Amino acid sequence: MSANGPNQTLGFTTISRNVAALAVGVVHTLEAMAGDGRTRTARGNAWEAVCADRARAAQRRELDRLVAELAAARAAAGAAVRERRDARDAQPVR
Repeated sequence: MSANGPNQTLGFTTISRNVAALAVGVVHTLEAMAGDGRTRTARGNAWEAVCADRARAAQRRELDRLVAELAAARAAAGAAVRERRDARDAQPVR
């Protein structure tokens, strides 16, 4: 008896493949019905990548600005401490 004959039994893998093929067809149909705005395209993916790059660049600029502010504040605080120390050391001892 041949497995390819008319009396072929349906196994678990055969049913799974058929269900998967139907599911793919349904998903593809739903994407097509949702319209162009919903379907993922190469252009859409590229635009999302550009937007993500811009967002990361903006975050880097903001972080650089914050680090520069912290460095300036730390330098100013260090200068103030040095001025007080120098003023204290300049006074004669009695």
